[in-house]
Amino acid sequence: MNRKVTLVVGLTVALAVVMNVAQAQGKLEVRKVKDTVKGYVLDSACAFTKNLSKPVSAECALACAKAGSPLVILADNGDVYWPISDTASTPAKGQNDRLMKFAGQKVSAQGTVYAKGGSHAIVIEKIEAAK
Repeated sequence: MNRKVTLVVGLTVALAVVMNVAQAQGKLEVRKVKDTVKGYVLDSACAFTKNLSKPVSAECALACAKAGSPLVILADNGDVYWPISDTASTPAKGQNDRLMKFAGQKVSAQGTVYAKGGSHAIVIEKIEAAK
């Protein structure tokens, strides 16, 4: 009788492990939706290293972008969105040229939003200064 209980417990634990692994792998799947992202355009280094809720200044964001730092959108909820080119563009193109005029400003960006493993990206279809 003890062997049957041990076997059932062992199978239950194994099933739970398999389900947890499958669930964790599911989190790495790419999610894709049309959405609007509102937030500040700033350089990626400051978004991560300075714990900012908004850019220091437009001049600072521009200087960093001109030095090669990718511009990102820091959303109101604290998520960072990496602007990317669409899949029709090969090779992929950086989006700094498109975002330079919005550096340091709050924007509303509409497009296709991707999420994977805690990272966010957006293929911007329309961007404008937030009202």
